Formats: sequence, structure tokens, C-alpha cells
Amino acid sequence: MTLSEIIDQSKRIVFFGGAGVSTESGIPDFRSAGGLYQQASGVNYAPEEIISHSFFVRHTKDFYDYYKRNLIYPDAKPNSAHLALAALERAGKLSAVVTQNIDGLHQLAGSQRVLELHGSVLRNFCTKCRKGFGLEVILAADPVPYCDSCGGLVKPDVVLYEEPLDGSIMDAAVDEIAAADTLIVGGTSLVVYPAAGLINVFRGSQIVLINKAATGFDSRATLTIREPIGEALAEFVNYG
Repeated sequence: MTLSEIIDQSKRIVFFGGAGVSTESGIPDFRSAGGLYQQASGVNYAPEEIISHSFFVRHTKDFYDYYKRNLIYPDAKPNSAHLALAALERAGKLSAVVTQNIDGLHQLAGSQRVLELHGSVLRNFCTKCRKGFGLEVILAADPVPYCDSCGGLVKPDVVLYEEPLDGSIMDAAVDEIAAADTLIVGGTSLVVYPAAGLINVFRGSQIVLINKAATGFDSRATLTIREPIGEALAEFVNYG
């Protein structure tokens, strides 16, 4: 069965994606050979430690130095994968995008139902009064952003290591995946839990795995595609 045949026959698709969805937009992933975790951090800490809650609290300046250099890409544009998923949603095929990404590119491409498991760099909030701020406040800070109302420290609305996922978003993702007849998983190694465990709630008939490297769930897939996800989904950019 081809991907086109699976999509044409499906009535309720959910897409579950990771960092590989955005690499074709110039945003590096984490675990590949050229990924963020393989690059020098510029300080005497591992990247995983830098993007942790405790590091944010104890070394806020170093956190923001790294965060702004490595996790924010304000000029990135949606690629074929983002555009194809938005087209499938408009055509009534796709019910939701569940993403581990924090770049906001799915929404920029036109997707309406996006469940961001790890938050978004586009949203930020004061840790004291909870006032919200856009990305421009983070980019303009030198280097640590503070609230213009109360002077509190501003934190990105992203889930750092040591922080729990948003329970309401996880519940919504579980509901969407459980109700789907087809699950397309793309650009994720499926090793980061609890997010990766979402694949276990799927009860539909077709699982499509699109990833350049093998995953531990390949044996469960109806179809496995070993190519960049933008290339795999390019034919659906104008779907419907």
C-alpha cells in the first residue's frame, strides 16, 4: 500500500511529529549526527543540562545565551511537510497535528488543530505575575528578559528537562490519537517519553512511519518510509 492510497482511504488521520519535521526549514534536530546534542554548547555544560529547569533557575544568563543561539529561528519558514499537513486538514482528512516541536511552523503553514506537547518559543510569560510576552521580547533582551510590569523573570513557554508536560494537552493528544483510523508518525526517533508513548494508545488500522533512521516501532508500521519527511509529503501540498 502506498502513502497516497492510505491517505485516500483514511477518514481521520492524526500526525505525530518531532524535530525532523523542521530540519528542512533549517532548524537542526537533536540526536542526529549534525544535531544540537552533537554540537559544542559554548559553555562547560551539556546541551541537555542547559535546557533543564534547574539550569534555567541557577544560570539564567547562560541559559538564554544558549537558547537564543540554538533554539530560536525567527526567520524559518514552513516546508513541504508543514504545508502538506495543513492541506490535509483543510481537505477534512487530518484531524490534528501532535508535535514535539516548539517553532510554531505548523500554525504558520495554516494548521488549525495543533497540540504542542513541548510548548512554543512564540509564547513567553513572567514567572512572577504571569503576564504574556511575544518572541520579540526574548530577542530584544540583553540577554535576560524581565517583565515590564513587575520586573519578574520572563520564561519561555517551553517544557524544559525536569518539567512535566501539560496534562490537558497530553489528554487531548491521547484522545485524538485514540480516535484516529490512521496515524502518521514523522521526523521523530520515538525515544523521548512520555511523548513517544502516545503511539501506544492508537487503535486504528494504519500506522505510517516516516523517518530517515529506524525506530523501535518500525515493526508495527503498515508502511515505513526512509526519506526526509518534506519529500515524502510533498505530493500532498495541494491535496484536495
